Amino acid sequence: MTPQEIKVALGAGLLSFPVTHFDDDGNFKSDSYAEHVEWLSGFDAPVLFAAGGTGEFFSLTPSEVPRIVAAAKEAAGKTAIVSGCGYGTEVAIEIARSVEKVGADGILLLPHYLIDAPQEGMYQHVKRICQSVGIGVMVYNRDNSVLGVETLQRLCDECPNLVGFKDGTGDIGLVRQITATMGDRLTYLGGMPTAELFAEAYLGAGFTTYSSAVFNFVPGLAVEFYKALRSGERERCETILRDFFYPFMAIRSRRKGYAVSAVKAGVRLQGFAAGKVRPPLDDLTAEEEDMMAKLIAPWKR
Repeated sequence: MTPQEIKVALGAGLLSFPVTHFDDDGNFKSDSYAEHVEWLSGFDAPVLFAAGGTGEFFSLTPSEVPRIVAAAKEAAGKTAIVSGCGYGTEVAIEIARSVEKVGADGILLLPHYLIDAPQEGMYQHVKRICQSVGIGVMVYNRDNSVLGVETLQRLCDECPNLVGFKDGTGDIGLVRQITATMGDRLTYLGGMPTAELFAEAYLGAGFTTYSSAVFNFVPGLAVEFYKALRSGERERCETILRDFFYPFMAIRSRRKGYAVSAVKAGVRLQGFAAGKVRPPLDDLTAEEEDMMAKLIAPWKR
């Protein structure tokens, strides 16, 4: 896809980040991963993000990322695949070029590693990565990597293939200023953990869509909520929030890292051999997995 084509696809519907499957030795398990991606691509999501945050990008080696992206591309059919990308500038450029070679339709630039950086440094970081590839790039405002309005404007002026902005800060004032300033120059994506809990607020701030982690294991429900949200069916949204998302949030909030671990547990409970999470994350306890099983029982495939 061209950068403009992936920009359109990003704004065309609900998005999601497949978990990365590992075998008992912690190695990438391509067969079950492909089965899972193929299942997800049968639902109404125009773009899937391979090796993203929910896909444990932070626990992958740079050489594993293109293997995962290639497997996703092969399994996803017509569904576009955007790759996670990140760390320092040189490593990020290496990853970006490697996934472009295996057919990624774009990259999501995750926060740089560890240290806080000034706006000028982040501007140079994003600019160099954008200019290293021909595919579309989406930046992710989160944690130690928060681009200001002026910095983002400069990047839009300098980098034609910068096509998307994802927010994980929850700073509605900032994101509203960004959408008002950049307008339709970018596609805007909500990226808070369990994004459905914040989707209504982000929709009001000018965002068109969000990435759904629970799409990994209850894709039908995730799509139903998204369609109800976009059509203004507030009562239906509130019912789904009460029946599923708030109980899920309670499980997710029991320990740090469960925003990924609980999702991976849900994938296993749906019958996919996704394996355990890699350190530094930890898996749910047996009691918590039982809580998850009861929660998703009505949507068992």
